[in-house]
Amino acid sequence: MTGACGLWAYAITEHGGGDLSRLTGVAGGTVRTVAAGGFTVLVSDVDLAEFGEVALRRNLENLTWLEEVARAHHHVIDAAIRLFPLLPTRLATVYSSTEAMAAALGRRREELRAALRRVSGRVEWGVKAYAAPRPDTRDSQQPAPAQAAEQTGTGGAGLAYLKRRRAQLTAGERSARAALAAAQAVHAELSGRAAQARLHPPQSPQLSGNQMPMLLNTAYLLDASASDAFASAVTAAATARPELRLELTGPWPPYSFAGED
Repeated sequence: MTGACGLWAYAITEHGGGDLSRLTGVAGGTVRTVAAGGFTVLVSDVDLAEFGEVALRRNLENLTWLEEVARAHHHVIDAAIRLFPLLPTRLATVYSSTEAMAAALGRRREELRAALRRVSGRVEWGVKAYAAPRPDTRDSQQPAPAQAAEQTGTGGAGLAYLKRRRAQLTAGERSARAALAAAQAVHAELSGRAAQARLHPPQSPQLSGNQMPMLLNTAYLLDASASDAFASAVTAAATARPELRLELTGPWPPYSFAGED
């Protein structure tokens, strides 16, 4: 630490906590618990020169920095949730002091307690649905319209080519609509198995690492005991709907269900 210290918050619990000193958190900080606002909060010290409000706005644009910090944040939450129920805080929740943290949590005490009850004993699973690529039905040996017209001396071949392309485009639109409808049906089916569900915006290929169009990006809150049955349901849905590619991730701490803000 080279300057003023702040408190990086990882999670909130009503459990007494315990010795978490073996856990290394963000920026190599030692994780500990503090009492604030009627809760036990998992925190570690951070230097406000790097993690203060102005510095955070700058650093969150640095993807390498962000990935390192996000991994450390998740590591603490993932380890602690195996010990007691907790409510994850949003990434980059930093308080200037214990007093400031107690005041902020105290103002939202009932909301936070309700959220803790909602996620207790439950885990989050993520499902992404992609539109499967269609077989390319275009005849690769067919010359382009201008070439065909030159070869035949008429526009007949070019007109036939354009008709085929229009038919292919129409089929592609039908396929896209069918894939979207299938994704919506899968979401409805999986939502019926979950305590709650959250729809997130589809990710770009740069973020997802998948070049197929993403149709669905969802999170499901389930009792931990229901995880195996849920995974089997996703597998069955993927088999029944070849127009989709389904990707299942989890179980995660219930990040998507900690609160609305």
